[in-house]
Amino acid sequence: MTNTQVTHVQIDNYGPWTVTPEPRREVDLQTLQSRLYADLSQLFGNRNGYVFFTRFDNMIAVSNGLDVDDHAMIQESVGNRYPVTMSMAVATGTTPVQALGDATGELQDAGSAQDETRREILRGRTIDEEFRTDADVQIAHFDVNDATGKYTDELNEFDTFIHIEQGYAELMRYMRTAHGSLSFFVGGDNVIAVCPDLDAEDYLDAIDHVNEAVDVELKVGVGRGRTAQTAGMAAKHALEECRATGADVELDF
Repeated sequence: MTNTQVTHVQIDNYGPWTVTPEPRREVDLQTLQSRLYADLSQLFGNRNGYVFFTRFDNMIAVSNGLDVDDHAMIQESVGNRYPVTMSMAVATGTTPVQALGDATGELQDAGSAQDETRREILRGRTIDEEFRTDADVQIAHFDVNDATGKYTDELNEFDTFIHIEQGYAELMRYMRTAHGSLSFFVGGDNVIAVCPDLDAEDYLDAIDHVNEAVDVELKVGVGRGRTAQTAGMAAKHALEECRATGADVELDF
């Protein structure tokens, strides 16, 4: 049984800040967002977590192994370096969807995302060390079969982007509704999904669905671990096995 710890990261009062005292240049906002994501990726990554950008003003981290003090240190580091603050809520669950729902509920209970009085909230609970296991996190690393040959070397970049995004969007929807998973585009033709305790048939089901729905062929490597990084590296190795053998699904556990 998996036990995923999820952290919902939300910039405080970001929408109003972007237009106060007047609208800020989009290039400056994009720079702030990308730098903040990069810093959070490193801050969580140094503690064996993963963070995904979603909408940039909201981000989602798989934070198994981080306690409340670790979250507070990350929050303080961001507050010292950026003109905006961020709130975080942490929750756990046997499915990532459940954990994220609980974490989001904690933030919503603390006040609106555009509440100017809500600052640097830190709420929720983490997994006690004594209850952690080497099977807590299950990560699936998907990529598109022959994306370079089918898209990158054949189509213009925007049409390639459309095909990849269609595959990602359909996978994201299906893995969430059918399998309680959270899937994130991570660049190129790669999607990382944080999953509950799924088996090979579940992944084949998702691959077949995406192929039938949007004509994008996928393969996937899956790993388990005590932390997101441990599970993610196992998934990467399993994906390499797919590439070597031509298999659609490889499980590294």
